[in-house]
Amino acid sequence: MAISLQKGQKVSLKKGAPSGLGELLVNLNWNSKPKKQGLLKSFLGGSQGIDLDLGCLFELKDGRKGAVQALGNAFGSLTNPPYIALDGDDRTGAAVSGENLRINGNMISKIQRVLVYTFIYEGIANWQQADAVVTIKYPGAEDLVVKMDSFDSKEVMCGLVLFENVNDETFSVEKIVQFYPGHPALDKAFHWGLSWQAGRK
Repeated sequence: MAISLQKGQKVSLKKGAPSGLGELLVNLNWNSKPKKQGLLKSFLGGSQGIDLDLGCLFELKDGRKGAVQALGNAFGSLTNPPYIALDGDDRTGAAVSGENLRINGNMISKIQRVLVYTFIYEGIANWQQADAVVTIKYPGAEDLVVKMDSFDSKEVMCGLVLFENVNDETFSVEKIVQFYPGHPALDKAFHWGLSWQAGRK
């Protein structure tokens, strides 16, 4: 059984064992191969495959801020700050497991907030054909599902989910699904205050 969040809906994760929330798994899956299109659209690049990248902005309690993402090889760490790690980079969307971001819920007292996002690294900005779904899993509770059900955008980046610390005991989770032209615009919308420059992976 899973709980599907609505846009703007905020829920609190259930507190698990006394040691903490345990490991939170944020999974992104999508359809990398768009539907077949006419010859003209294909010629113009309309049938190009889609490569989504999963990542997050983080803010720690000590004021440190940054990003965890494949771009720039910033894969993070579960055992050291920022206590968030990206498993790897699925370039095709064909991997059964998709892309996974892990958050060490047992270190919640060190984490202020985490904004999970995805962006189109390669391919046409067609979110409807990507049909992306985010699933949040953690021990002893039902999965939370965030469907990208807002499609009216040609922007390449989407803010997905915002985790916020609640009394160092649990996280509130809010479905965002809002589109932006890139990292700086997403950063500004959520007042992160990072400096950005072009990167490669």
